[in-house]
Amino acid sequence: MERFIGVDAHTQSCTFAVVDAKGKHLRTDIVETNGQALVEYVRLISGRRHLCLEERTQSQWLSEILSPHVHDLTVVWAEKRRGNKNDELDALGLAERMRTGCLGRRVFKAPESFMELRALARAYDLVTRDVVRTKNRIKSAYRSRGVLVTGKTAVYDPESRTELIAKLPMQTRVAVDMLCRELDGQEKIKAEAQKAMIVAARKHGAYRIIKTAPGLGPIRAAQVLAVVVTPQRFRSSRQFWAYCGLAIVMRSSSDWVQQPGGAWARSAVQQTRGLNRNHNHLAKALFKAAATTVITQIQKGPLYADYERLLAGGTKPNLAKLTIARKIAAMTLAMWRNKEAYEPAKHPKPTV
Repeated sequence: MERFIGVDAHTQSCTFAVVDAKGKHLRTDIVETNGQALVEYVRLISGRRHLCLEERTQSQWLSEILSPHVHDLTVVWAEKRRGNKNDELDALGLAERMRTGCLGRRVFKAPESFMELRALARAYDLVTRDVVRTKNRIKSAYRSRGVLVTGKTAVYDPESRTELIAKLPMQTRVAVDMLCRELDGQEKIKAEAQKAMIVAARKHGAYRIIKTAPGLGPIRAAQVLAVVVTPQRFRSSRQFWAYCGLAIVMRSSSDWVQQPGGAWARSAVQQTRGLNRNHNHLAKALFKAAATTVITQIQKGPLYADYERLLAGGTKPNLAKLTIARKIAAMTLAMWRNKEAYEPAKHPKPTV
C-alpha cells in the first residue's frame, strides 16, 4: 500500500496532502511546525510512505527529522504555476510529483555528519563577503572626498590608516573611523571562522586528499568538501562541470533548410557558446580562483604548461583559464573517488 505525501512547509504550519498509487486524494491536514508533532503525524500514515517537499529554509531540518520515518524523501525546487495557488494545492502538487516521478530538479541534502562543516563554511563565506563589502565602503569614502589611496593594505592597517583619515574633512572622519573599526572586528571573526572551518574539515578523511589539488589549499579544500560532500553524486566529470558552472552550453535556432529536391538539411548556422547558468556559485568561484592561483603562482607545474600551450595555440586567455579550471575540477573529482593525492607525474600529457 503506497502513500505519496506532499508537504508545504511554513514557519508556523505545515500542510500535508496524501494520495494513493492511483492518484486518489485521501486527506489533507494542517500540522504545527513542531518536530515532534510532524514526526507523529507522518508515523500515523499507514503503508509505504514517500514524501516530497520543496527547498525552503526548513527543508534541511525537515529532511533530517522525517527521513527515518519514510521509505524515501525527496527535496525539489519549487515550480512556477499559473492559476489558483494555496497551501493545499501546493502540497497536493508535490504529492503528485512524487507519485508520477516528475520531480524536476532535485536538491541534495548532506548527511548529519557534515552539518557542522557546512554551517561553518557558510558562516565563513558570509563573513568574507561582509569584509569585502566594508573594504569597498571605506575606499568609496576616500574616493568621494578626492583622497588618493595607494597600496592595498595601508588604508586598512590600524597603524597606517591614521594619516589617511587625517586627510579627510572633519565631517567624515568619524564615519570612516567607525567603518575601519567595524572592519577590525570582521577580520577577527573571519580568522576565527576560518580556523573553525578547517578544524571541522580535518575530521573528514577526504579533506587531506582534496587540499593537494593544484590551487586549492586548506581553505578552498574545506569549502569544496562542504559544498560537494561526496563525489558519488556525479556520474562523470561532465556532471561535475555543470554543477560548478563550467559546462559549455551551445545554442542555435532555425537549424534546418529545405534543399531544391525537397529534402531537409542542417544549415551552417553560427552557434552561440556560453557557460551553464544553473550551478553552485561558490563551487564555480573556488575552481576559477584555483585556476588563477595556478596561472599566477604555480608556474612550474604541468597545468601551467598546459595554459601556455593553449595560449600558443591561439586560445584567448579567459578561455584558457576556464580550461584550467575544468581540469582542476575533473582532477579533484577523480582524486576524491580514487582516494589518491595529487601527483604531477600522473598528469595527462597533451595530445598533439
